[in-house]
Amino acid sequence: MRSTMNYRHLGRSGVKVSPLCLGTMNFGPHTTEPDSFAIMDKALEVGINFFDTADVYGWKRGEGYTEQIVGKWFAQGGTRRERVIVATKVFGDMDLPDKPDPNMARGLSAAKIIRACENSLRRLQTDRIDLYQMHHVDRACPFDEIWQAFETLVAQGKVIYAGSSNFAGWDIATANQTALRRSFLGLVSEQSIYNLENRMIELEVVPACRHYGLGIIPWSPLAGGLLGGALTKQAQGRRSNEKFQERVNAKRKKLEAFEGLCKEIGESPANVALAWLLHNPVVTAPIIGPRTMDQLTSMLKVPEITLSTETMSRIDAIWPGPGGEAPKAYAW
Repeated sequence: MRSTMNYRHLGRSGVKVSPLCLGTMNFGPHTTEPDSFAIMDKALEVGINFFDTADVYGWKRGEGYTEQIVGKWFAQGGTRRERVIVATKVFGDMDLPDKPDPNMARGLSAAKIIRACENSLRRLQTDRIDLYQMHHVDRACPFDEIWQAFETLVAQGKVIYAGSSNFAGWDIATANQTALRRSFLGLVSEQSIYNLENRMIELEVVPACRHYGLGIIPWSPLAGGLLGGALTKQAQGRRSNEKFQERVNAKRKKLEAFEGLCKEIGESPANVALAWLLHNPVVTAPIIGPRTMDQLTSMLKVPEITLSTETMSRIDAIWPGPGGEAPKAYAW
């Protein structure tokens, strides 16, 4: 099956990825290995070539359980690995509970990055990581040390591109200015929490990414299910828990207005929330994290959805951002 997916560059890099990124965080804890394989097969079949994971996913400390599932899927062959741009992450605790190791605990030392990369390569059953992302900033570690490790991995062919996740705007600037001084490419992407309910990154992260040519990869694009039709699905699955119900009740008026608008234009709330993100030129691909095949297939039309100027304005009125970019958002 030949894909008609409208691929886009990952930030300022030359590599092209699908406008939806398949998140794998549910693989293992909520989705069985066979179902995970089926979802990855379907994603690749329809043209999604961008998969995101992390060494800590699977939530079995030190085991990289989700990476192992992705690796077993790659090992089936059939050009699976060749056709996928795989992204994983480094930073979190990866020492074993019965064998504490301070150099494999949270952090980004050169020693940690090199070891963590080797471990991820083994679990993923591959010879390279296309996008190796720092899962969080480590302000106790200088970027000269971090880039030294990345330069080594790039020279060895084990890492192709570097990305960040959960960085502030000034972290992105510091990282890329340091990389520039070292004649290194630096960051090409930033993975941030970004959705209609949480637009804080529009203050400084979005303009920093635009300035340095980073593609934004939004995580939690549906705000943990809040933007996925919460009013009509609130009694289903994980949405039925008390904490989620409290979130729904706190945002009920906004949700009523948003879901009403979505019904009016004939699109599901989840797809509108994802399409809204793709209308931002700095966004490369929001991360979708399906637990089931139905959840995956329901989102496949998102790249084809065009929201009118009027619809975008109405969405902004329901879910206002921080007022623009810094400092204009808060200063004269």
